[in-house]
Amino acid sequence: MVVGAFPMAKLLYLGIRQVSKPLANRIKEAARRSEFFKTYICLPPAQLYHWVEMRTKMRIMGFRGTVIKPLNEEAASELGAELLGEATVFIVGGGCLVLEYWRHQAQQRHKEEEQRAAWDAMQDEVGRLALALEALQAQVQAAPPRGALEELQAQLQEVRAQLCAPDPPPAPQAASTSQEASSSSEEKEPAEA
Repeated sequence: MVVGAFPMAKLLYLGIRQVSKPLANRIKEAARRSEFFKTYICLPPAQLYHWVEMRTKMRIMGFRGTVIKPLNEEAASELGAELLGEATVFIVGGGCLVLEYWRHQAQQRHKEEEQRAAWDAMQDEVGRLALALEALQAQVQAAPPRGALEELQAQLQEVRAQLCAPDPPPAPQAASTSQEASSSSEEKEPAEA
């Protein structure tokens, strides 16, 4: 449960920052022992830091134009080693922040791409449904009116009834009635024409 609230990546970055402190201490020790480190890496930043710090303090107290003496080599190497250690911790921490920012941006981009894909899929579905609706509307408009459809159904039922009705056997009376019916239908046909 805690892993969801506190992502493992953040815990990893915190661990890296904690490991960077002993690393910074080792770098400080190496800087104190090595002449190259002491001369070219620790002393110039330490002297610059001392000069800026003292100049700022003197201006705040109101002393202008006072000459600032450089630190002795032992104090400068100590200050330089401290600055190097702090810079190491700061760089590792800054690197962790940059990595976290990049990771967060990648997640945001991925999330936006998923949302865009879902949006496109919904738009495609809406377009497909609109085309289906237009086709259905065209079918409804092309269909015969409701009254004509009912007439056609009634005629269809009559034809089915006539096709399914069994023919009665010919009888003498039936023959005379059928002849009368045929003559009356012949009379009706010229009248209709």
